[in-house]
Amino acid sequence: MMNQPDIEAVFVEALQNIAEGVTDLVGFEVAAISIARDDHTLEMVAVAGSQDARDQLLGHHTPIEEIERELVTAEEWGDLRFVPHERMSIEVEELGWVPDIEASDDPDAWHPLDLLLAPIHDEHNRLRGLLSVDLPRDRRRPGPAQRELLQRYARQTRRSVLTALERAEFAEQVRMADAARRIVRQVSSELSIGRIVEICQPAITTGFNAVGMWLQTYDADGRGTDEVYGATEGDIAVPDEFKVAGREAAHLLWAQQEVTVVDLESVPVVAGMLQDPAQVQRLHDFMAKTLEASSMLFVPIGAGSECLGNLALTRRGDRTDWSPVEQQAALEIGHDLGRALVNARTFERERQLLQELRDLAGYKSRLIATISHELKNPLASIVGHLELIDLEPDLTMPMTQSTAAIGRAAQRMSSIIDDLLLLAQVADPDTVLEPEPVDLAAVVDDVLDLLHVTSDQKNLCVVLDVPPPPTYVLGAARELYQVCVNLISNAVKYTPAGGTIAVTLACTPTDVQLVVADTGIGISSTDQDRLFQEFFRSTNPAALATPGTGLGLSIVQRIVERHHGRIALESDLGTGTTVTVTLPPAP
Repeated sequence: MMNQPDIEAVFVEALQNIAEGVTDLVGFEVAAISIARDDHTLEMVAVAGSQDARDQLLGHHTPIEEIERELVTAEEWGDLRFVPHERMSIEVEELGWVPDIEASDDPDAWHPLDLLLAPIHDEHNRLRGLLSVDLPRDRRRPGPAQRELLQRYARQTRRSVLTALERAEFAEQVRMADAARRIVRQVSSELSIGRIVEICQPAITTGFNAVGMWLQTYDADGRGTDEVYGATEGDIAVPDEFKVAGREAAHLLWAQQEVTVVDLESVPVVAGMLQDPAQVQRLHDFMAKTLEASSMLFVPIGAGSECLGNLALTRRGDRTDWSPVEQQAALEIGHDLGRALVNARTFERERQLLQELRDLAGYKSRLIATISHELKNPLASIVGHLELIDLEPDLTMPMTQSTAAIGRAAQRMSSIIDDLLLLAQVADPDTVLEPEPVDLAAVVDDVLDLLHVTSDQKNLCVVLDVPPPPTYVLGAARELYQVCVNLISNAVKYTPAGGTIAVTLACTPTDVQLVVADTGIGISSTDQDRLFQEFFRSTNPAALATPGTGLGLSIVQRIVERHHGRIALESDLGTGTTVTVTLPPAP
């Protein structure tokens, strides 16, 4: 597709050929063609004949209102308008070029300030261009025969200029609409429809030469919302009756894959839309007085078979038409916005679900913490009374055994409560983590020192591989200590006597890895799928023979996630387990 400079060049070349045809065949030494620009001037874009005239006239701008004022007082020669020098009101310097000939008293002689013009109006009677001729070769004002010949060329010029302008405008419409579509597609990944409209609005209004734009979405059940997105000129309060009618129209238009145009002259009957004459009048009043619009392009928005909303574009002034290419491009933008709306709604739903999960996790954590605290009081009472009973000198052996069993059970309950409280803390999304540099090697040393009695009793070979200090990670020291305690104590607990436990720290510029590997009983692939679930215990009888709460790995996983780290586990039943924790380093 040609870009705008290429389109302009082809257009000007066509007009230059027309001007040269006039000078070659009609008997004038100079012919010039000017076209209307957006700044309400006529720009001279093609000049044939005199090189001096060409040098001075090309690019010259004349206000349209001045030309129209001259046309009012001009003599009408069919399609031509002749302005004799004595009637001309335009200043000489505004003409851009005046032929260098002597003025004559002969009334039929051509005066250097005479103007002979062929105005080019479109179907809406807008002045779109001007063919002007100057300096007849015989230096005489044209007679009837020459006027007739010039009129034929003027009519041909009018058709050619309007066709060229139409093609140029069509190409420009395609270019601008395509640019608007590209921008809409680029922002379809934005996560809110308000943000999408904010970014797309300038491109859409410019690309469609619109003065106003807004977008209305429908709820999942098809009802329109009260909120209007992207109003270009302040808040637009769309009356409820037009929302209802627009919703019905949008659904039918989406099913037919069409758009519709509403102007002040007519209202299309779409899906029974506005059949009541009084309602039609209210719509006209709304457009004319509230929107100050003369025309509106109404576009359905959807995805697949579902209509999700509508897009409205408005224009003012004489131009109320929307070309077929604009209508088709607007429908395609309706598809693009529909996909963007689906993405935004999906994200919003995911955000709501995430918030619900966070709320549920917070409630769960608070519930666990509350229950655990309530259990601590009676448990403390049990332990206290056990201590008093143990002070009695006359306890029989069965009574001593019973109190010992009660003490072990109380200790187990205390361990479970402590784990529950810790789980509630690290699983609560509202618990704020205040990170600080923590030397992970020092934490590992403390844990090994704590567990060395147990490991020595089982004759375990503990291998420690730690790089030179410091090995700092960013986190909470108490929680990272709990990670190391749980992982290393699990290795000690589930490794048979004489086995090996290897604890390794590895540092890179991007992370710190803690690896705990053992030659223990291992974990089956079935159990690995549920290993991080709360209260889950392995189905392996050898593992069940060892007391545990089933909370240790759940706590480890929550803590690692709170520290923006990762945890991975590899294990084979009967050969051992390797757990790898990756944490961000301290800066």
